[in-house]
Amino acid sequence: MTQITAAITAVGKYLPDYILTNAELETMVDTNDEWIVSRTGIKERRILKGENKGSSYMAIRAAKDLIQKSKIDPKDIDLVIVATATPDMQAASTAAYTATQIGATNAFSFDLISACSSFLFAMSTAASYIETKKYKKVLLIGADKNSSMIDYTDRATCIIFGDGAGAVLFEPNEEGLGLQDEVLQTDGNGREFLQVAAGGSQLPASSETIANKQHYVFQDGRTVFKYAVSKMAEVADKIVARNNLTKENIDWLAAHQANKRIIDATARRIGLDEKQVMLNIEKYGNTTSATLPLLLNDYENQLKKGDKIIFAAFGGGFSWGAIYLKWAYNTNN
Repeated sequence: MTQITAAITAVGKYLPDYILTNAELETMVDTNDEWIVSRTGIKERRILKGENKGSSYMAIRAAKDLIQKSKIDPKDIDLVIVATATPDMQAASTAAYTATQIGATNAFSFDLISACSSFLFAMSTAASYIETKKYKKVLLIGADKNSSMIDYTDRATCIIFGDGAGAVLFEPNEEGLGLQDEVLQTDGNGREFLQVAAGGSQLPASSETIANKQHYVFQDGRTVFKYAVSKMAEVADKIVARNNLTKENIDWLAAHQANKRIIDATARRIGLDEKQVMLNIEKYGNTTSATLPLLLNDYENQLKKGDKIIFAAFGGGFSWGAIYLKWAYNTNN
């Protein structure tokens, strides 16, 4: 019997129109372009403007972009997963609303939340549904409106994050392409270093939490950087070693776009050159769950069938991991 693997067969994306540049941030907080670029690699980021526009607004548009490009019928989609750290609201599923709005009326849906590792973990989840042979089309969307939880007077965080969404379609493959291996890990001791303290069940919203700015992202940058460099490189190295991969036969590193220095450290750990590293952090900043699918969209025209890609991510919680995937199609330009 032919083994079924889960392959990415289409991609789509959405980016807000508004561009927040480093020059504009200089007018908001005590920072400058040289400082931001040297420490993060970020030059600009996209911000979603407008009332009542949440992560679903971007997820829907990224999904529609994929649907239009791939010409699939939304009614053929079996499952919609929205990976996000910023769901539209509590209790109500962002994925359910997204699925309905794109016409995926035969799909069930759910949100997957694990900070900046959300999309990576959701890749594993989507692939598992395909490999069971129960489902043939799983739409995975990474979408985050990070600007909704950023304090634009806090120079430690406001320079890093942006908004955006990317989508991929997973389908069965009988050629041995698609997801090959994964290393996924978590450590709950890390949550004190990167969090939004209020608004959840532990610390519900109150006048006090609002006054204390506890609904904004807090990050202990030095600790997070240290762990991210160590852990992301470690799992990437582990997955490379156990799949007998080398610099010569790895085509791409698709790493979470949180900080260029972290990406560079991961690439060095597995011996890759700069030309083998997907990079768009300078244009979008850290879009959390959207960084990996946005990379695939931006590099789609350079990807070739059979390309070997190492995905790696690190997020709050702490959560981190790496995935090895073989690309399944050539783009028709």
